[in-house]
Amino acid sequence: MKIQDVMTRNPSCVDPETPAREAARLMKDQDVGVLPVVDGDGRTLVGLVTDRDIAIRVVAEGRQADTRVRDVMSSDSLITCRPDGSLDDVMSLMAKQQVRRIPIVDQRGALVGIISQADVVRASSDGKAERTVEEISRPGGQHHQ
Repeated sequence: MKIQDVMTRNPSCVDPETPAREAARLMKDQDVGVLPVVDGDGRTLVGLVTDRDIAIRVVAEGRQADTRVRDVMSSDSLITCRPDGSLDDVMSLMAKQQVRRIPIVDQRGALVGIISQADVVRASSDGKAERTVEEISRPGGQHHQ
């Protein structure tokens, strides 16, 4: 099965100049915990902002709600996949990197979708998804602090 078969297409996005308050509202309205950050001239992925980024880097640090997404987003070492990649490959990457969501980009780097741990679990029937979730949830990993 291909990533494009189970990914969420054209997810809601923000640009780096979006205020954190607006990003949080969009997350609430869309019932999501992450928003891709794309450049203002197109849909080139430049980062991700999570509800945790806003909680830790805005609220806990006492910043104002109009703090720009660029100041709180993750932009280093963005992990992405292509839509024609296999579901097995994205599960392996999620487990290895211990991430729950991966943006999907085309050959130009433009955002075309996002795939989540929940998408993988719904699509998998061979038990690999459960092992992937276990690996993602193991203490440590790229975003563990």
